[in-house]
Amino acid sequence: MVNGEVSFWWHRLGGARQRQPRPALPSSSSSPALECDVAIVGAGYTGLWTAYYLKRADPSLRVVVLEQAFAGYGASGRNGGWLTNEITGGVERYLATHGQAALDTFQQAMNETVAEVVRVTAAEGIDADVHLGGEHTVARGPAQLARLRELHTSMAARPGTDVEWLDAESAFARIGVAGTSAAVWHPHCARINPAKLVSGLADAVERLGVEIFEGTRVVSVAPGLARTLVDGVPGEVRARVVVRATEGFTADLAGYRREWLPMNSSMVATAPLPPQVWDAIGWDGRATLGDAAHVYMYAQRTADDRIALGGRGVPYTWGSSTARTTAGGVTPTRTVEGLRRVLEEFFPVLRSLTPDGRAPLEHAWSGVLAVPRDWQASVGLERAADGTALAWAGGYVGTGVTATNLAGRTLRDLVLGERTPLTELPWVGHRVRRWEPEPLRWLAVHGLYATYRMADAAEARGRTRTSPLAVLAGKVAGNH
Repeated sequence: MVNGEVSFWWHRLGGARQRQPRPALPSSSSSPALECDVAIVGAGYTGLWTAYYLKRADPSLRVVVLEQAFAGYGASGRNGGWLTNEITGGVERYLATHGQAALDTFQQAMNETVAEVVRVTAAEGIDADVHLGGEHTVARGPAQLARLRELHTSMAARPGTDVEWLDAESAFARIGVAGTSAAVWHPHCARINPAKLVSGLADAVERLGVEIFEGTRVVSVAPGLARTLVDGVPGEVRARVVVRATEGFTADLAGYRREWLPMNSSMVATAPLPPQVWDAIGWDGRATLGDAAHVYMYAQRTADDRIALGGRGVPYTWGSSTARTTAGGVTPTRTVEGLRRVLEEFFPVLRSLTPDGRAPLEHAWSGVLAVPRDWQASVGLERAADGTALAWAGGYVGTGVTATNLAGRTLRDLVLGERTPLTELPWVGHRVRRWEPEPLRWLAVHGLYATYRMADAAEARGRTRTSPLAVLAGKVAGNH
């Protein structure tokens, strides 16, 4: 089994280390500051989509992207590959703060964004293994079933969700998850290969004239200014607008340690599964697969007929450090084995494929995603007195494959100073208090996930209702 090498997705592309690196920002003690119209920090989905739409709107702009590793090194090249219409942060809050009409507009924008990403991949010739098969959320056991019914009722009451309730028999026929009680399905989700999408997008923006500097660490940002470090030599990039598109790496910037919490997530991928296994499992529609557990899983049937499945291992490292998780994506053995057990519980047929009766895994990897204190993503731009600006987008809490595209189009409008329907969406300009200092932050996150795991264990033993401890943990976490 390959552990790390950034991700299985990059490994399938020949390995991230084998790719031809882009040049770093020229830097020496005598180098003048690079000047441009827009400097984007981070060459993941958010930064690349922003660059793409800005250059499409105004080809005369000089747009520069600064990336500390390489384009797609972070969550954009490691995620579960769900291009889904979910609104990050929960619809109840937006309903309470902005009203039904604004929420419905937001939902429609997310639906349209799924279609927009599919459109752009086709238009730019990006082969990202896109398959629009919808999203399948399964409940296993009575407590999960009750939560899934509440979710379905809430979603069905809103336009644009297009949810379908599947009883146990119908759900199992679509994807044969052992112990299925019911499922909810909706059509606004596509499976993708994340690394193929981000690498293709990077090529597309370069064709438009965007400059991408890799191996260029940004240590601080301010309106009109990004301070860099290349091979230990400091430098500067000056721009009319600096865009912070650093997602899970935001904590590495000076002054942003407590802005968003870098949450760890891990994945495994099986070997390609033989036809007889797929005959038993089904999954012919290739919908993405999630569940109604508190510590939930997420999975897809890949283009080469593997199962790629993810979930939480060690959720957070002390001091919001990203180095331990992001350095190659190496995943602890206990996390790998925990994800293997989930695979075996969901699909017992996998045990028949190996002499030792364990699901056949070929790859494991990890990465970080950004979690705001209230679990709500945001997009914004603030102008300084001299006319320069600092913009940002992120905090997607794991639902960024779609949200990054909507954020990129919204940032385009904000940077160009245009007031559009996108700039009026509820997440624009949203700010939230910072996370608590250590050790409170570490104790809280680990305590919350320990509580969630205990609640899941109790439900697996037959508990018929959601544990009050899990409800309390959600409120303390800020995601309810």
